[in-house]
Parts: sequence; C-alpha cells; structure tokens
Amino acid sequence: MTHLSALRAIVGDHGILTDPSDTAPYSQDWRRLYQGRTPAVIRPATTREVADVVRLCAETRTPIVPQGGNTSMVGGAVPAEDGSQLILSTSRLNRVRAVDPVDMTMTLEAGVTLKAAQDTAIGANCMLPLSISSEGSAQIGGVLAVNAGGNNTVRYGNARDLVLGLEVVLADGTVWNGLRRLRKDNTGYCLRQLFVGSEGTLGIITAAVLKLVPRSREIAIAFCAVRSPEDALELFTRYQAHDAAAISAFELMSGLGTEFVLKHIEGAVLPLASAAPFYVLVELATPRPGGGMRSTLESVLEDALEASVVQDAVIAESEAQRAAIWRLREEHSEAQKREGASVKNDVSVPVSKVPAFIRGATAACEKLIPGIRIVPFGHIGDGNIHFNLEQPEGSDPAWFLAQDHVLMDAVNDVVRAYDGSFSAEHGIGRLKPYMMPDWRGGAELALMQRIKAALDPTGIMNPGKMLP
Repeated sequence: MTHLSALRAIVGDHGILTDPSDTAPYSQDWRRLYQGRTPAVIRPATTREVADVVRLCAETRTPIVPQGGNTSMVGGAVPAEDGSQLILSTSRLNRVRAVDPVDMTMTLEAGVTLKAAQDTAIGANCMLPLSISSEGSAQIGGVLAVNAGGNNTVRYGNARDLVLGLEVVLADGTVWNGLRRLRKDNTGYCLRQLFVGSEGTLGIITAAVLKLVPRSREIAIAFCAVRSPEDALELFTRYQAHDAAAISAFELMSGLGTEFVLKHIEGAVLPLASAAPFYVLVELATPRPGGGMRSTLESVLEDALEASVVQDAVIAESEAQRAAIWRLREEHSEAQKREGASVKNDVSVPVSKVPAFIRGATAACEKLIPGIRIVPFGHIGDGNIHFNLEQPEGSDPAWFLAQDHVLMDAVNDVVRAYDGSFSAEHGIGRLKPYMMPDWRGGAELALMQRIKAALDPTGIMNPGKMLP
C-alpha cells in the first residue's frame, strides 16, 4: 500500500503496526469466526490524527475498519480477507477529559475502557450505569458504535440512552464536535443518535459525553433456583409490582449454562444445595443509605418461596459473595467457548413472551439437530435473551458451525412470531447483514442506505458490515 509512509508521518512510528505478527491479533474476532488481513493497524493518539488519517484514506479510497477493544460478537471490527482494508484502532485515544459531579456527566475519549470509565465515575462519587461482560476490554467508542445493552438496561436503558454528546470524524476527515452536556437541546436533527449503533459505517466516534447517575449506596442481590422461565418471569413481575425502580438487574440462566460455568471456570461455585433447571439473579440497588433493599429483596422472595415460584434462594452477605454470584452469570460466554462450538443468537421479544419464545425456539432447534444443547440466558427483565446453541457432545465443531445460518433462521422464525428482533444488543457486523432485507427491507432499509450514501459516499467506512 503506497501511502503507508504518509500514514506513518501522521501518527509516528508508535502509531502504526505493519508486521503481520503485530497486526494478526487485531485481524481476528474474539469468537474466532473471522480471520482477516490488513496491511497496517493505524493507532492515532488524537482526534486530529484520526481526522488526518481518514482524510488521506478518503483521498485514496482506502477502506477503514474502526476498532475499539475488538470484543464484537458478530465480527463487526474484523477486516476483509483480501488485505485491502486498514484497521484504525482507537486504543490510544484513552483520556478522560472531564467529570462533572454536579452536571452528572463524563467527557471521555473513545479508547477508554468501560471498566476504566466506571472506576473514574466511582472516584467522583457517581456511577456510569452501563455494565457488560467484556467491560474490562471493551472501549467506549465501540460500546457506543454498537449501542451496547448489558445487565442494567432494565433500569437505565441501552448505551444510546446515556449519550448526551459525541465527537465524530466523518468519512471525509471532517470533525463534528457535538460534545454538548445539555439535557435539553432542541436544535435540529439528533445527529449523535445516527452514530450510536451505526457500527462504524458512518464515521468514527472519537469522544463522548455520557450521563452519570448517583452511586448506589445499598445493593442487595439474590441467586434463585426456579423450575422454568415462566416462574422466572413471575418473580420479575412480583419485584416490579413491589418496587420497579429498585431493580438494577434481573438475569436468567439455564441449568446447563451454569453447569458449563461450574465445569470450566476455576473457582466458580454453585451457592445452592442442589442444581435446578433455571436460575435467576436479581439485584436491587438505591443511592439512598438505608434504602431497605435487603428487606425488599427478602419480602418478595419469602412470598415467592411460599407460592413455590422459587424453589431455593441465597442472598449475598458480602461483596465477595455478590461478586461470586455475578461471576456465574458473567462467565457464560467464556464457559461455552471452552465447552465447544456454539451458535449464538442475540434476540429480543416482548418481556411477556420470553418463556414462550424459549420453549418454541428450543423445540425448533432440537428438531433440526437431535442432541443439540440449548443454553438460553440473559436479560429477561428487558426481553433480551442470548439463545445460544452448543454442539452435540462428540460432534464435529466445524460441521456444527456450518449449520449456523440454518439454526439462526429457525430461531428467528420464532422471534418473528412474537414480534421480536434478530439483534438485541450485539449488532449486525459481518454475521447478520444477510438478514437485513428480510427484516428491515422496504422503506426502512432504503432509508438506512440513503443515510450511508450521504455520509460515506465512497463507502470506505467499515465496508461489509451491517448493511447488505
């Protein structure tokens, strides 16, 4: 690629990687579904450097793959196999520019990890209420580019609900500075929401202003054994009726998925006397000292136990026990990876339809592949279930992964029957663009394509992702 020397002049020797041994880790996704090639990984350290790099690539029509922590579950940050696309890593854009505990805002750059942002907020006696399993690696730019959801969506919404302002480098190298801290700003189109969830196909997010909330001062968490998703939903309904504002997380786990965690994750322990078909993690939190979260947790649980909605339960008595319970949930993806090949479905249906969806999708997949192992888990409180499918024991992993489209389509037929979505929080990436015409065709997809053509007329921004 003839302009590598010009790129090096922009970002310096520390800002460009060209040796294949250095670029290889950036060219493969976390799930190892996609292995691309790139002539270089460009690592700008400032927004101006990002703009200069993009301007040069626009002039030479060189495709760019924006990349944060490379934790995408759908191959959204992996370059093509032909070596034609540059990777632009935001990892060196890693400054927290400002924290304002009065405005309850944080201004930070795209390469700050979500965990670092959380810790900074806590240091200011605030909280960034976005939590995902990959938060130690995932970077803010990528988190916003895919509109990540996570564990606290039931209370605080998705990533887009926490964004007040953005700084974005557009496809021609222009910098749009929309870093406003305003809660009310009715001055035209809400441009920031174009880029949140755009998966890097419209521009590169370089910084953001995020909402903070008061830090939780009282947290109570329980791990409950239930017989079915119906019972899990009934427990959620009871907590919602008692005090919906207290619920900070409500997570469903299957017995099989939890068994994988206990099998593959060192130190994981089931805190109950015996195994169950399903488990629920319920967490209540309040910024008020002495807010009564423990008594609320116990009161609803006692009634649910008496009504046989819950079979057994344990309440965390310390921060260590709370972390151990959360670990059983957070390690689901890693445990499944160690167990063997898996096909992942990140779907959503109306909350009331989650049990029927799980039963219908289970039957459809078991009919297609006898012996398939069904691992549903996730955010039952907001209707987002990760309906993951593990290869039958003893089967060939490559053969099983080759069935991914057939299996995903079977699951999505059930999703469609309940007016759901084939992508809840992971995005489209390289994995699911073929689904877009069927699910979002007509005026909706045409409008997306017109936006893409307007903002990226030469098609250099993350080509091959999201749009068919």
